[in-house]
Amino acid sequence: MSRIDETLEFIPVRIAILTVSDSRSLAEDKSGDTLVQRLTDSGHILAHRALVHDERNLIADQLRAWITDDNVDVIISTGGTGLTGRDVTVEAHRDVYEKEIDAFGTVFTIVSMKKIGTSAVQSRATGGVAGGTYLFALPGSTGACKDAWDEILAYQLDYRHRPCNFVEIFPRLTESQRRK
Repeated sequence: MSRIDETLEFIPVRIAILTVSDSRSLAEDKSGDTLVQRLTDSGHILAHRALVHDERNLIADQLRAWITDDNVDVIISTGGTGLTGRDVTVEAHRDVYEKEIDAFGTVFTIVSMKKIGTSAVQSRATGGVAGGTYLFALPGSTGACKDAWDEILAYQLDYRHRPCNFVEIFPRLTESQRRK
């Protein structure tokens, strides 16, 4: 069963928060604020925070910039994961992924179903890995960001979580590049 092993030392992770929105500023970004509060309350480090418009190339460019930043371990974006024509965050993420974490979207849907029922089908939350960095695209709603953090990311970004977690395999994410 899933648990926190209190005998292990907590390892803080450096996380960048990216808000994708045509209508909000950072000052009005409640979802970004929620993620920042939750990650810092958990003991992690806010590495960067930015806002970009719903433009696929702008989103992908920001993701790539942070992937190459040695001070960023994880990128969490919020916004632009829906079904409308302006929602291109998922496509931008997939433009930079080396590997997609398919089960992240599935688990997010399961968590969402418990809160919002069948409306969960309208979310395209996704996760992936690129350049040794984890990337997660969350919906823009504050509730969805809370659910994703509280029910999934808080555990998977905690080294003490058992039976396994994302932190313990950080050193192995770039194995294929080292073999060449």
